[in-house]
Amino acid sequence: MTAPRPPRPPQAPHPLVAGARRLADEVLVPHAEEVDRTEVPVGHLARIRSSGLLGLHAPRTYGGAAAPAAVARQTAEILAGACCSTWFVQAQHHTPVLTLAACEGPARERLLGRLASGELLSGVAYAHLRAFPRVPVRATREGTGWRFDGTVPWYTGWGLNDVLLLAGITETDEALFAFAEAREQPGLRASPPLRLAALTAARTVSLELDGLWLPEESVALRTPYEHWAATDRLRTANANPAVFGVTEAALALLDEDTAAPLRARLAETRARAYALADDAAPRERAAERLALRTRAYQVLQAATTAAVVNGGGRSMLLTNRAQRLAREALFLMVQAQTRQSRAAHLDALRG
Repeated sequence: MTAPRPPRPPQAPHPLVAGARRLADEVLVPHAEEVDRTEVPVGHLARIRSSGLLGLHAPRTYGGAAAPAAVARQTAEILAGACCSTWFVQAQHHTPVLTLAACEGPARERLLGRLASGELLSGVAYAHLRAFPRVPVRATREGTGWRFDGTVPWYTGWGLNDVLLLAGITETDEALFAFAEAREQPGLRASPPLRLAALTAARTVSLELDGLWLPEESVALRTPYEHWAATDRLRTANANPAVFGVTEAALALLDEDTAAPLRARLAETRARAYALADDAAPRERAAERLALRTRAYQVLQAATTAAVVNGGGRSMLLTNRAQRLAREALFLMVQAQTRQSRAAHLDALRG
């Protein structure tokens, strides 16, 4: 008879996951309510810059970690559950890194290593592309570069980021992405920080573009709009790990009898959503992906509402964690929203 195999020892967490947990426990959680009422401190971002987390998606040849998707999801859950404002500022950085990692040319060689190391922190200005065929930002060829005109309604991290990845639509309906310094300059002016119901601390502004000129070597991506939009729809159909992180944080405020059924719903939804996100055929089962994204919101809303109810009148204090998480839940329900995800969510609410 074969002897039973001894149980495998628990696997140590990935170094970036362990680092994110230390950062959350030591820095983010203790100051989250104060940050929510003020702004994300430069000190928080300094810790993130030095943690290696900004190189999460970057190739190893450029100093990055080339981390698996599961590691990226775990770190996002941890940071969002600890301080959603800080998570959101650093979350902007990963799209520019991924964009550069997939391209070739001067922008990649000039910026990717510096973004991977944390020397530079990047923001993004491209959500307005989802308004197409309306064109909030037009990119026009001018000399040896590109001129940008229009309005970016939402830009997060102003005054905190070093560079930004700006997108516009060309006259031939291409989506063009180029890097600029994240500061006021000729052709680029920022509004005062917007006062929002949640994540005001992330320093979101609108940007007015009036002839901002960027050289050709700043361009990171130029592709037909429909190609970009199709990729964007695939990416945003999947559930956001930050939703699960904030849900976990809300469940931690509840007694076990109240939390247990919600935790079971969370575990099932997360497992199914991540299994689909890892599917080798990302263009398939689109309706199921959107349904799981919506179900994740439903669990989030139930958990954060339960945390508010459990806290009673104290939940109305701005120093209270439950109300902060409930407001962050509102934000996450519209973050990276597309026409398809909005329709799926509204259908579920009507149903």
